[in-house]
Amino acid sequence: MKAESKKILLVEDDPNFGSILREYLSINGYDVTLAKNGIEGFEKFKKDIYDLCLLDVMMPYKDGFTLAKEIREKNDVVPLIFLTAKTLKEDVLKGFKLGADDYISKPFDSEVLLAKIKSILSRRVVQPSIESEEVDFTIGSFDFNSKLRMLTFKDTDPIKLSPKENQLLRLLALHVNDLLSRETALNKIWHDDNYFTSRSMDVYIAKLRKYLRADPNVEILNIHGEGFRLVVNVMAE
Repeated sequence: MKAESKKILLVEDDPNFGSILREYLSINGYDVTLAKNGIEGFEKFKKDIYDLCLLDVMMPYKDGFTLAKEIREKNDVVPLIFLTAKTLKEDVLKGFKLGADDYISKPFDSEVLLAKIKSILSRRVVQPSIESEEVDFTIGSFDFNSKLRMLTFKDTDPIKLSPKENQLLRLLALHVNDLLSRETALNKIWHDDNYFTSRSMDVYIAKLRKYLRADPNVEILNIHGEGFRLVVNVMAE
């Protein structure tokens, strides 16, 4: 991966900090577009294709969470990193529920941010390999096609899963009624097993549980300290 081919959208309302960060990333080979607020950021996002978005959370007119939601409606795979002075647990979880890849508190070490950007962009290159094998699964009364990212319950309209929801459900389906360790899931999908990616995975597990609760014979069990089990209970005839 060549950094110079990667385009970054930086949305930051502090003009001095934004200019300095744009210059730093540019020096390190990235093509950076700077927007001064959420409204301008979304307009720039719609007009170009970006490999990654850096979003300040606290901005006038439109905050980073609102902007992230709009970006996700247009593109559910582009990596998102939140930059914020707020470190409340609720805000971190809100960011991950919106599909964030990471959440960095200000002030931060610029070299750490650069390493995170490189790591996230590297994951995106290898991620499709997860999709390369078995794609059709039956999970209780659900039909799941991981190639199309479609989960269908009986005759109801199918649910279109996000990429990470899809990858996680596919791993669980491959290990049905068996243990899927946290380490395996984190390394195969996020290519990292730090605190933030672990909390992000918990958010996606909760989303999958919500989808699967339509069938009472299907559940995702939390095996404390180890991982998860996708359990399909077979009803006696």
